[in-house]
Amino acid sequence: MSYAVKEMFLTLQGEGLQAGMRAVFLRFAGCNLWSGREEDRATAECTFCDTDFVGMDGDGGGRFADADRLADRVLSFWNEGAPEQGGEPLVVITGGEPMLQLDAPLVAALKARGLRIAIETNGTIPVIAGVDWICVSPKAGTKVVQRRGDELKMVWPQPGLDPAEIEQWDFRHWLVQPMDGPAAREAHDAAIRFVLDRPRWRLSLQTHKLLGLR
Repeated sequence: MSYAVKEMFLTLQGEGLQAGMRAVFLRFAGCNLWSGREEDRATAECTFCDTDFVGMDGDGGGRFADADRLADRVLSFWNEGAPEQGGEPLVVITGGEPMLQLDAPLVAALKARGLRIAIETNGTIPVIAGVDWICVSPKAGTKVVQRRGDELKMVWPQPGLDPAEIEQWDFRHWLVQPMDGPAAREAHDAAIRFVLDRPRWRLSLQTHKLLGLR
């Protein structure tokens, strides 16, 4: 299959347990919770997305004809600078919803080039074998089927999301991330209160926004 990529770039991971790590971000176009068109926002299952995942016009974006070509491009981004200084090559696959396009041939091609694969998903589509780090960010009103992984990242507050139910899932790390937007200050306060009340969780901030990174 071919792959529709919104953008691709070298940066530092800004969120979660791997925050601060050098990584290639591979953002696929498209999402199963929202078309990306403003006229569909009122009926979207996820109404607070802060990411442009429509089209293939971002830096490094485009249509890639096969898995090998896309994996070669990912590796070329990683090789910018001085990779001989060490560190395991990391690609963070995100979207939109990356499981609409991530498949076994691409996993194999990335692995063949020595890349460690992390995914950031809404959890409504099962993650395929071979992914090294699974981060699920559940959205209220959706059916999450990927209920195990490395990192559960809950954007908060979300009316309709039940933390007690989520705590029955099988994750190694539990993160609460304040919802960005006009009420960001209130969301920060709510997330802090949440962690103080439920100590299995820890606070996660979007450090890339604080630092001016993508």
